[in-house]
Amino acid sequence: MIQINELKKGLTMSEENWHGIPRNKIPWYPSIDYDKCISCGKCVEYCKLCTYEFQEKDGKERPVVKNPNNCVVLCSGCDSICPSGAITHPSKIEFREKIKELRKSPIFRLKKNDSISD
Repeated sequence: MIQINELKKGLTMSEENWHGIPRNKIPWYPSIDYDKCISCGKCVEYCKLCTYEFQEKDGKERPVVKNPNNCVVLCSGCDSICPSGAITHPSKIEFREKIKELRKSPIFRLKKNDSISD
C-alpha cells in the first residue's frame, strides 16, 4: 500500500484496487461548486491523501481536485468540513449502481476468477 508520505510527494493511488475493482474505474471523488466555494482551504487541510491542492486562477488561489483517485472510496468527510457546502460526492445510490455495473463487466469477472483459481 502506498504510504501517506509518498502521496504527499505527488504519487497517486490510481493503481490500487477497491474490492478487486481498479480505483481509476470507480467514480468516487469530490466536486467543487465554485459558485459556493470561498477558497478557505479547509478541504486541502482536511484531506491527508492530497486529493486537493491550491491552484491560481485569475490571480486568486482556489482549491482544486488535483488527485481524484486519492479520495478514499465512500469517504465524504470533506463535504461536511466545507463551511459553504461547495463540496459534494456522487450519491451513494448512483455509486452502488456503478459498482454493480463494473462487477458485471467481463474484465472484472475474468480478474475475479483468475484470483480465485490462483
